[in-house]
Amino acid sequence: MSTSDSYIIQDASPESSNDQDEIDSLPSSDLSSDLDSEEESDAQKEWEASLQQLELILTMVIVPYAGKYFGRKFAYWSWAKYMTWMYPVEVRYTNKTAFKAAGAVEAAASL
Repeated sequence: MSTSDSYIIQDASPESSNDQDEIDSLPSSDLSSDLDSEEESDAQKEWEASLQQLELILTMVIVPYAGKYFGRKFAYWSWAKYMTWMYPVEVRYTNKTAFKAAGAVEAAASL
């Protein structure tokens, strides 16, 4: 029984020392810093991709529609100011809903 015990002890001790050598040979601080830098790099790439998508949405969708809307508002406002300066006439709305309905009908007819 002593020979089997010694055999098991001898067999177990080289493996444990071999495992310990493998653990000691691993660079603990370099490995964690490499993983952190890779995660930061991936996060940075995703952030930049998201910003690029937001920029595309802003420049391709929002700015043209806002420009169209405010451009028309400014055009109507400036034309009204020019016409009242050129031809001083006072315009009164007697029925705003009828005025808006007539404008909607006119707009639909022009399509």
